[in-house]
Amino acid sequence: MDRSRYYYSAAPVSTGMGPLAGQLGEWLCRAVQPPAPTPCGSPGGPPVTARRVRVRDGRHLAYEESGVPRENARFKVVFSHGFTGSRLDSLRASPEVAEELGVYMVGFDRAGYGESDPNPARTVESAALDMEDLADALGLGDKFYVVGFSLGCHAVWGALRYIPERIAGAAMLAPVVNYWWPGFPAELAAREYGRQQRGDQWALRVSHHAPGILHWWMEQRWLPLPTSTVVDNTTYLPNKRDAEIRRTLTADGTLQKKREMATQQGIQESYYRDMAVMFGNWEFDPMALPEPTKGCPVHLWQGDEDGLVPVALQRHVAGSLGWVNYHELPGTGHFLSAVPGLGDTVLRTFFS
Repeated sequence: MDRSRYYYSAAPVSTGMGPLAGQLGEWLCRAVQPPAPTPCGSPGGPPVTARRVRVRDGRHLAYEESGVPRENARFKVVFSHGFTGSRLDSLRASPEVAEELGVYMVGFDRAGYGESDPNPARTVESAALDMEDLADALGLGDKFYVVGFSLGCHAVWGALRYIPERIAGAAMLAPVVNYWWPGFPAELAAREYGRQQRGDQWALRVSHHAPGILHWWMEQRWLPLPTSTVVDNTTYLPNKRDAEIRRTLTADGTLQKKREMATQQGIQESYYRDMAVMFGNWEFDPMALPEPTKGCPVHLWQGDEDGLVPVALQRHVAGSLGWVNYHELPGTGHFLSAVPGLGDTVLRTFFS
């Protein structure tokens, strides 16, 4: 894959302006070059503490299992965590319901997060193939279920596009949207984009149009424009539960620990790569996907007070796809895993 989409070459630039211009160009190229990641287990890198499997290109994915034992499960689920998340994230369904229904779930650190090896060539397709490789390495069978949260839902969309024959069903909780998806009416997308804070607008704009300089942009704290409130965890949250959860997790240090775990191999290959993939140019439009084969249910849950994903755009996505079972939760924000009983509801909706 041509990695120039993600990195600018550090080779000297020769122009008709002479050696000075070439030196300036070389300095600029080096200035925007992100630092190399420090993979787990490499010299100077973090230690490997999690169980890991090897995927088709030789990388490792770290994973964590929950629910009933694999060999006893009736239903097997691969869970894709959101921005800042990890393999430890899950639906938070009760053990009793998982046992009753016979549900096994495996969460994994997406590429570059936690203890999963970075993938500088990461795409929506590679995110889907990572789930397939994980399922195959663990022997989950010909078909398995996929569940995603927030930004991690790009892997679920990718699974529906690139490996539909492997998917028994899919669920997405507060899936992040890409304002440049062709299926959005231009006026609607522009209106919702314009409601974002200025720093977030610029972070999205750079992620989409110039991902090669995203790391440099995000690290320039001297710029007059504010940086991403999502990365800084300062986004205005209109939902009271969301705001209280963030206050509590900030106060007790949980959010800082999650950030340190997620970015321990480098923030470029976790947070910033996520942004470049999610908000870049996709090879397909989710709103143009064909209906999955019969017997493959697709569910989407969205809060109507979500401060991170515009509910108006989510309604348009669901309305464009008649085969998506859309569940809008009144008075609910973005942190759906914290909604009491929702994890059990998702499992019962899927498997009862």
